[in-house]
Amino acid sequence: MAITIDDKIAALRREIGMRYRVYPKRVADRRMTQADADRQIAIAEAILQDYVTEKARRSATQTALDL
Repeated sequence: MAITIDDKIAALRREIGMRYRVYPKRVADRRMTQADADRQIAIAEAILQDYVTEKARRSATQTALDL
């Protein structure tokens, strides 16, 4: 089974959404600090941005090759 860049982007978007829903309760329950929650969300968002940028780069390269 091939895992595409679109699959990775969708999975990361779901993961980030889950973190925004779950982490506030974890912070409230003192199972994680707000700083840790913020950092983990920022890391996932940075990875997502890397994939989105890579997808755009691939698309631009493919368009240039099609000319």
